[in-house]
Amino acid sequence: MNYVFDFGAVLVNWQPVAMLAEYFPQQADSPAHAGHLAHAVFGHADWHNFDRGVLTMDEVIARTSTRLGLDAQRFGALVRSIGQRLLPMQQSIEWLATLKARRDVGADVRLYFLSNMPVDYARVLEQTYDFVGWFDGGIFSGDVGAIKPESAIYQQLQQRHALVGQHTVFFDDLLGNVQAARALGWHAIHFHNAAQAQADLKELCA
Repeated sequence: MNYVFDFGAVLVNWQPVAMLAEYFPQQADSPAHAGHLAHAVFGHADWHNFDRGVLTMDEVIARTSTRLGLDAQRFGALVRSIGQRLLPMQQSIEWLATLKARRDVGADVRLYFLSNMPVDYARVLEQTYDFVGWFDGGIFSGDVGAIKPESAIYQQLQQRHALVGQHTVFFDDLLGNVQAARALGWHAIHFHNAAQAQADLKELCA
């Protein structure tokens, strides 16, 4: 079986609402306002183009701070800090280690990743965490110019590693990304936490 993991909010912490509440307490003075601001920042085409490698970090800082009226220096500090904030989620990494151990003793297990991730943050993860090297392959969006849920990025991973959809299961925290994988014939599980995902996987394989 091929196991394909997202990174943000699946293997590493991704808490955009909390970050914006920390850096912009006046604009994000309630959970609702913080959520709205997070969507305005990270759900916008500019951030998606940062994910796909079209905009640089400096460009997305300038464009977003101007568009939303945010202090550019403060917003820049937030954006530049994100790579160091993507901390491993302990239960997820323990699960990944279990799968790696099975593969390493000859089980029919292959590990891949498929993540919307600007190149700046992808390089930080690669240089900081040993577990990134456990994968048999994977794609960061910033390296290929495509993002989830566009079918092209799934197809690139599938073609690069000769994945067969019925033997592939994908884990992602965003339902739209899960649905895109299913549309290509992959199995896919909407990730909330490691325990839930493992339970859903067990049910899927029953």
